[in-house]
Amino acid sequence: MSLLVTLATDPDFTPKASTPAPERLISGNPSFKTWAQDASKGEKVLTGVWEATPGVTHSIKGTTFEFCHILSGLVEIEEKGGETKTYRAGDSFVMKPGFVGVWRTIETVRKIYVSVYD
Repeated sequence: MSLLVTLATDPDFTPKASTPAPERLISGNPSFKTWAQDASKGEKVLTGVWEATPGVTHSIKGTTFEFCHILSGLVEIEEKGGETKTYRAGDSFVMKPGFVGVWRTIETVRKIYVSVYD
């Protein structure tokens, strides 16, 4: 097993398809695709590519730390009690444990993610 993992930004395998949990959906009819590409530390560190179609959902990180790098699309993320930030292709950001806010997918977004679970 190699300790160097290359992430495919346009994976050639079938993604896991999903939709937001009903209690997370605010508006629209977003759908998600996840191309999981690596798991480490007993499934506590997950890496891959994720895609969402337009819609608005509650984003709640709980004890999870997540790094994101936007490959394509446009999103607005509003932290509860804070400002709204816009991210597009080339932008990177971190949502720390305890983050609560609203995720608005304006244009279908694709991102690389690294999630670290407690």
